[in-house]
Amino acid sequence: MNEASASAAAAQPPQQQLDWKFSQVFGERTAGEEVQEVDIISAIEFDKSGDHLATGDRGGRVVLFERTDTKENGGSRKDLEKTDYPTSKHPEFRYKTEFQSHEPEFDYLKSLEIEEKINKIRWCQTCNGALFLLSTNDKTIKFWKVQEKKIKKIASMNMDPSKVVGKNNIASSSVSSSTNSYLANGGLKDKSSTNLINDFKFPSGGIASLRLPVVTYNETSLVPRCRRVYAHAHDYHINSISNNSDGETFISADDLRINLWNLEISNQSFNIVDVKPANMEDLTEVITCAEFHPTNCSTLAYSSSKGSIRLIDLRQSALCDKHSKLFEEQEAPGSRSFFTEIIASISDIKFGRDGRYILSRDYMTLKLWDINMDSGPVSTFQVHEHLRPRLCDLYENDSIFDKFECCLSGDSQRVATGSYSNLFRVFGCGPDSTEETTLEASKNPMRRQVQTPSRPMRSLSSITRAVRRGGGESPDENGNSFDSTTKLLHLAWHPTENSIACAAANSLYMYYA
Repeated sequence: MNEASASAAAAQPPQQQLDWKFSQVFGERTAGEEVQEVDIISAIEFDKSGDHLATGDRGGRVVLFERTDTKENGGSRKDLEKTDYPTSKHPEFRYKTEFQSHEPEFDYLKSLEIEEKINKIRWCQTCNGALFLLSTNDKTIKFWKVQEKKIKKIASMNMDPSKVVGKNNIASSSVSSSTNSYLANGGLKDKSSTNLINDFKFPSGGIASLRLPVVTYNETSLVPRCRRVYAHAHDYHINSISNNSDGETFISADDLRINLWNLEISNQSFNIVDVKPANMEDLTEVITCAEFHPTNCSTLAYSSSKGSIRLIDLRQSALCDKHSKLFEEQEAPGSRSFFTEIIASISDIKFGRDGRYILSRDYMTLKLWDINMDSGPVSTFQVHEHLRPRLCDLYENDSIFDKFECCLSGDSQRVATGSYSNLFRVFGCGPDSTEETTLEASKNPMRRQVQTPSRPMRSLSSITRAVRRGGGESPDENGNSFDSTTKLLHLAWHPTENSIACAAANSLYMYYA
């Protein structure tokens, strides 16, 4: 049986390289336009269906986008069944709404300024047509509900709006859902004062026939509402949040602790991981990222600044101070340098959609791990190996501490991450794939395309079956200068289609293949 499956796998055609094309851009900068610090995008996230996209920025705002091509061109099921060809339209999005999620604060006890920058956004399960999402800054997590509500308007009145005296135009004003206190003869008691609002002048001779006003619903408005605020649970800056597949709980992680929350309870959380030593001088590593398993509600993974990933099971104990699996790659002898520990720090981890693989990003590489094999990564992808000689310069300007995110395609066959000069890279992670694409966050993404090596460089270790690729690019990216000030830190892969959204400063670029 194993031989048959192996021969079938060998007979499969090699994975074809995707041809990436520009789709859309939101907030495109004009030439020479200066970017405001508060407008820089700091988080991107698709929901599970791929029909909505959320971005957060350093100004504490959350912007929502919705997919339009499925609504406008989907058609009825009967019409789709008549077509003898598959629909191949790529995802298109439009602006939906935005709201202010966080405001700048000041912790007077610690004399600490808390900035409003959105660190992470996570979508929650939808309910009754409403959208739910979690957003966090350094200290406070908020649970938001965004729902369409119909605006009530009064129409078909006897009174002519042009004859109304005063500022209150009842014919076009919205009706508040709150209860007002009414006085005799139809007078309305104004809450801001004790005066009566009687703005209408009745015509001489009276009214021939009195028509009752009619409430109409002509427009809908998206109303964001903060349902819960989860605060005062982290002494250090929150670096990640992740919601559970049970739809009821989520975790938040800072440098030393991971807390477990219930979405309905905002004043209590449970500490499930604590790596703080009794003496802070003994501290050797910190937590950098934490992520729940996509289908197993009792399993989660967290990464550390030493380049390791720990898998823990919440069923083992209340305080998960012991991991069930440890994923780390051993150092090659003689390769240690001053920068080894710095560049080994993992900035982001992501589970594949089926939960079989974990993708991790450190400063120089992407690594793909199989959770059933803790001896080493399945594949290693060199993201910007040409920067290794410049590590000293990157250390001096603090670029070496930049935290790049990573993402997997819905089928876990491709991975992507960002780099400098607004570049991002896509790698194929199939058994014999040599796919390696460098794209620029611009309307011409293939402008800085790097030549792909003819075949991957195999690792000598047959135990880990590691695949190393990407070492063949030229130091200047085919003549383009390296710019550490323009970095592509945040990107997300559509859950079901080959579409990537990435942030370059304040601009959101979208590509499809």
